[in-house]
Amino acid sequence: MLASQKQQIIDLFQAALAPIVTGTEVQPNVALERPRDPSHGDVACNIAMQLAKPLKKNPRELAQALVVAVLANPAREGLVESIDIAGPGFINLRLAVAAKQAVVKAVLQEADQYGKNQAGAGKKVLVEFVSANPTGPLHVGHGRQGALGDALSALLESQGYDVTREFYYNDAGVQIGNLAISVQARARGLKPGDAGWPEAAYNGDYIADIAADFLAKKTVAASDGAPVTASGNVDDIESIRKFAVTYLRREQDLDLQAFGVKFDNYYLESSLYTEGKVTAAVDALIKAGKTYEQEGALWLRTTEYGDDKDRVMKKSDGTYTYFVPDVAYHVTKWQRDFGKVINVQGSDHHGTIARVRAGLQAVGIGIPQGYPDYVLHKMVTVMKNGEEVKISKRAGSYVTVRDLIEWSAGDATATDGSRDLTRGRDAVRFFLISRKADTEFVFDVDLALSQSDENPVYYVQYAHARICSVLAQWGGDENTLNAVDLSPLTSPREAALLAKLAEYPEMLQKSLDELGPHQVAFYLRDLAGELHSYYNAERFLVDDEAVRLARLALLVATRQVLRNGLALIGVSAPSRM
Repeated sequence: MLASQKQQIIDLFQAALAPIVTGTEVQPNVALERPRDPSHGDVACNIAMQLAKPLKKNPRELAQALVVAVLANPAREGLVESIDIAGPGFINLRLAVAAKQAVVKAVLQEADQYGKNQAGAGKKVLVEFVSANPTGPLHVGHGRQGALGDALSALLESQGYDVTREFYYNDAGVQIGNLAISVQARARGLKPGDAGWPEAAYNGDYIADIAADFLAKKTVAASDGAPVTASGNVDDIESIRKFAVTYLRREQDLDLQAFGVKFDNYYLESSLYTEGKVTAAVDALIKAGKTYEQEGALWLRTTEYGDDKDRVMKKSDGTYTYFVPDVAYHVTKWQRDFGKVINVQGSDHHGTIARVRAGLQAVGIGIPQGYPDYVLHKMVTVMKNGEEVKISKRAGSYVTVRDLIEWSAGDATATDGSRDLTRGRDAVRFFLISRKADTEFVFDVDLALSQSDENPVYYVQYAHARICSVLAQWGGDENTLNAVDLSPLTSPREAALLAKLAEYPEMLQKSLDELGPHQVAFYLRDLAGELHSYYNAERFLVDDEAVRLARLALLVATRQVLRNGLALIGVSAPSRM
């Protein structure tokens, strides 16, 4: 059901209720929903049961009065075919056939705007995701964040929000020191397992690559920073640190480029210290009376904000605990006028949510409770050749995003003969949002390579390609389909496909409300399933021109919605498979 049709039906009920509630304090709020059992109808409304008590009426009798009034209203012609009352007062409506067919023209007219609206117009949202430490290549967990965060950002944009995608670099702290000593050890000729190899060092082959380039005095630059030239001096630990961090930021840029993810802004944790923002946040908490000292440490009274115990902010050695720069960072988000913030992070961050939110409340600058929102994802297990893959040569201890993309691309080549990673990127993108974020996921590389109905991304893309093939065989002007008579679309398969197309805008809104972009993948598989069933059941290029053109219009509309949904999750829509 289209949004305009939904509003028309609501208006019919409001008109029917007007004489009933006149003179009372009752203000009806008509809500429509889809019946759990499709055989009950297309739309359900329980307004009679809601208002029966305040109006002191029998709910079934009230429902009967509403049905009579709705059916008598001339505005329901061509929209509502019939209405039934079920149980104690549920009202089930069936849409007119023409109303169901109207979705085709709506899709053809709105094209890539179908499903979009301006509900969030004028509202700024910051989505922070990936945010990897610059100590190694991006792993599959970062890949899941990338797929989820980018799809969530696209969903927000589709509903009119002004979205900023932000990557937060944890370029300060112990892990950066470990990176520097790892590169230094490699530059001195040591390798993992050698006597003198630092216990906390990173062991991947990429460390040796950084060391070699450092010794060669090469210059590297990340996407948003100034170039850094290595000194080549193995005793210059500060030069090693700067070079290694920039080198790995560049590597992560390349990973993100291969993944098709772009960020609007990069924020450095180190800047929070150099610009005094951490100190300012701590001073504000102290001034607000939300801290106390005990055993040489500074504590935050997080129990005042629902935490199970107070938390140490500043240890006795003078260093800050993990959540303190996070509080300072989120203060900057608020100060940058982002009233809504969504963080996409691994489930291992669950423990920091309460203390970060407590710190933001305690700082006393008007940040609301529940700020920011979080989408936490669970781990990804990678299977290849029937076995779990735990490490890659590149990273040394985990599977990288680039590994996954390259493995899933198979032997695909571009038209110029180069390696085509599009197939791999599509598979990784689709797979990594195809489950709810808080569920663990097994990424099966063999399935990603499979050209079968078992492979969900292939299944969806093949539906799009099938439509393109039919339209190519037809060879006509698709623009002429915008005004065709759709009345021949009456078969059960056509009705199912029409209904699925009409669900798309509502699905987008629900997906956004629940911060669950996995629902887009679910929907696309369902839509592809309806298309494949239709394709197998009917012929399209039939002799009857009216039937032929109506079916072709339905195919073009279906192709458009498949394209729209795939674009939202960053997956291509190939015309041939």
